[in-house]
Amino acid sequence: MDQLALLFVLLLGALISVPVGDQFGLPAPVLMTLLGIVLAVLDFVPNVDIPPELILPILLPPLLYAAVRRTSWRQFAANKRPIFLLAVALVFVTTLCVAVVAQAIVPGLPIAAAVALGALVAPPDPVAATAVAGQLGLPRRLVSILEGEGLFNDVTAIVLYHVAVAAAVSGSFTAGKAVFELVLSAVVAVVVGLALGWGANKLMDLLGDATLQIGLTVLVPYASYVLAEELHGSGVLAVLTTALFIAEYATDADDVMTRLAGHTFWDIVDTLVTGVAFGLIGLELHNAIRTASGRWGEMLGWAAAIVAVVVLVRLLWLLPATWLTKRLHARRDIDEEIPMGWRETVIMWWSGMRGVASVALALAIPLETDSGAGFPDRDEIVFIAFGVIMATLVLQGLTLPWLVKRLGVRADSEREMEFEKTLAVRAAKAAKKRLREIESVEELPEELSEQMLRRAFEIGVRISPEMGDEERREARRRLKRVRRIHGEMLSAARHEVLAARSEPGADPEIVDRVLRHLDVRSLR
Repeated sequence: MDQLALLFVLLLGALISVPVGDQFGLPAPVLMTLLGIVLAVLDFVPNVDIPPELILPILLPPLLYAAVRRTSWRQFAANKRPIFLLAVALVFVTTLCVAVVAQAIVPGLPIAAAVALGALVAPPDPVAATAVAGQLGLPRRLVSILEGEGLFNDVTAIVLYHVAVAAAVSGSFTAGKAVFELVLSAVVAVVVGLALGWGANKLMDLLGDATLQIGLTVLVPYASYVLAEELHGSGVLAVLTTALFIAEYATDADDVMTRLAGHTFWDIVDTLVTGVAFGLIGLELHNAIRTASGRWGEMLGWAAAIVAVVVLVRLLWLLPATWLTKRLHARRDIDEEIPMGWRETVIMWWSGMRGVASVALALAIPLETDSGAGFPDRDEIVFIAFGVIMATLVLQGLTLPWLVKRLGVRADSEREMEFEKTLAVRAAKAAKKRLREIESVEELPEELSEQMLRRAFEIGVRISPEMGDEERREARRRLKRVRRIHGEMLSAARHEVLAARSEPGADPEIVDRVLRHLDVRSLR
């Protein structure tokens, strides 16, 4: 098997792991990691030949962009306090605790190398948290906080990692310089992200075509990441800023085709890239196995100790952080999404899985320092990092669905249905208001006016069938019959157009264009 065949296996596995995971109630990313582990121990499977410094730039931009599309800037703003406590403060605390313990148990480990280890295992993975927690039907407030933490904690951790590695390589460290680099990295990233987001927004208006606009959304995250890194900013924060800007300002309510196609496209990208990313985590296990040759007992003990530190620090931090957030929320009456009990706090604790970023940072540790000597205890750091990743991702990922079911932490379905119904009523009222505006400037026949009024009501019913009383239920039954007949009519139309594709002289592009219009109409 060569590298290309291995990539095909990972892509195929990414697709198959979704229905298999749904069938057995297991997260697809964890299944892909297990697949990678199985492939790593097979003799005929080649070692992954991807330069470590390219793993983050290749995988993170599309994954981050796909994750941000499911959220909004206002959601982050509403949760700024818990996100700050988890994505910034907890990363610092975890890094410090891991560094202290690592230096104490690993003989001769310098403080800079210990801090680098702490930084690369500190951030829970944004992709793992979103992919795993999002499939379990958790309350939206929990998913929002986990998404926010996962998306922003890499910013803090990667900057800390670079500062620590630079100190280990050069042999010198200045606290003031480290703080300056942290602030500069954030400022540069935000400026780059806003500039590219604004530019992409303007360019989308110029492109017009849905295919070209979606193609632009593929390029922009990579451009944002690379440009920010070139200017010594945080590539992760730049991608987040760009994606949030585009999601906020580049949405046209009437651009149906771009929205439908873009949603489908990014769902596919998210599934495939996520699968490959977690498959690579399992495949990279061979590096850790090779490192521990002849020292299994000692190094497994070190890894277990750091795993315990990472897991316990998160729990001990979450308990007072949740209490503090609740107190501030109660005093200021702020509409924040916070955990509402010990059960949800436990789920947040157990959702702290490490993943793609930790793997890439561990493998990217330099081989040598500026003096020509080997990077201090690099093999030990890589092994411990993989121990933390495997323990948190596989163990926590496999047991999280059971824990969620055991504690009974579920989304408030009644509240969600009520909100959906509220939106349906608002949509119907907006349609009726627009009809009245049209009637004020155009003279409509009474029959047409009544027909349009029914259409306005049907808009709401289609969104939320639970809108009303017996009259509305009767209207829903009539609407269901109309939709069935209309669907059969559209099906006949699609079959006729599709049959024309194989007729002599038929232009397949024109056939596909007409078919696409019928497909869009079928979704209305």
